[in-house]
Amino acid sequence: MSTVTTGIPAVDLGKFTSGDPVLKAEFVQELGKAFHEVGFVAVTNHGVPKTLIDEFFNAAKGFFALPTETKMSAQIPGLAGQRGYTAFGVEHAKQSEVADLKEFFQIGQTVTDNDPIKDEYPPNVKVPERPGFTDLGDQLYASFENAGKNLLRAIAIFLDLDEHYFDQYVHNGNSILRAIHYPPITKEPKSAIRAEQHEDIDLITLLVGASADGLQLLNEANEWVPIKAGVDAIVINVGDMLQRLTNNYLKSTTHRVVNPPREKWHMPRLSIPFFLHPKSEMDLTCLDFCVTEDNPLHYEPITAGGYLDQRLREIGLKK
Repeated sequence: MSTVTTGIPAVDLGKFTSGDPVLKAEFVQELGKAFHEVGFVAVTNHGVPKTLIDEFFNAAKGFFALPTETKMSAQIPGLAGQRGYTAFGVEHAKQSEVADLKEFFQIGQTVTDNDPIKDEYPPNVKVPERPGFTDLGDQLYASFENAGKNLLRAIAIFLDLDEHYFDQYVHNGNSILRAIHYPPITKEPKSAIRAEQHEDIDLITLLVGASADGLQLLNEANEWVPIKAGVDAIVINVGDMLQRLTNNYLKSTTHRVVNPPREKWHMPRLSIPFFLHPKSEMDLTCLDFCVTEDNPLHYEPITAGGYLDQRLREIGLKK
């Protein structure tokens, strides 16, 4: 397994949470620079327990090993894939008509306080055949959410906003934990790859190490660069919502998951991204100070909910 991060900068979140103001300030600049120049970063000391990640990985493998008809019973019509199972060959990149070579299961927010937003979120889907699967997902969701809040606090400071600027929007936000299974490739896949080039919809994405290689980002020289992170790192990337809010100052970088060499077609791939979304009501109007003579306004005002709805239609999850 990889112990070294390649292709992207690496930072230590422990510096931000250490209580040392000098280390905290260093982390803010390191993360901000990476998000501005690359859009991707590998984060260590993120606070997400490796044992929990491993347990959820194993539970996810167990779910995807179920018969197709059993998995299909966890697919909920009308939810645009936002809870439960989405079958192989449904989702595609917004610029592509060819479906990605993947299936996935999604777990959403569980509101535990008296926030009335609870009524906006459907319940998570239980899988009787794998009773521990969604329970572990709920735990991993909460751990990812906590790490994501710290990263957004660092970004708020980098942007000269109040450190807790994002807190009100991501508390009980519309985040999604997704377990993605790329099955073995059994025949020539025509033009399809495991995940065609795309940008994420959210504020930031947190991705724990996949079970096989394949993740690549498109750099400024228009070259595809393989990304590998150490076993204790989480790969973080800027999503379109944060890019939009900052008027392209922070970069939502194009990335993809390519097919393995033919001799490794028999190997499946499993990855676990956490898409950190704010509440639907968050205003994504570009921050005033990010609009300058050198960087004129690129986007019309829209809410996070409106933008999510638009993008879900573009990628084929919502009709």
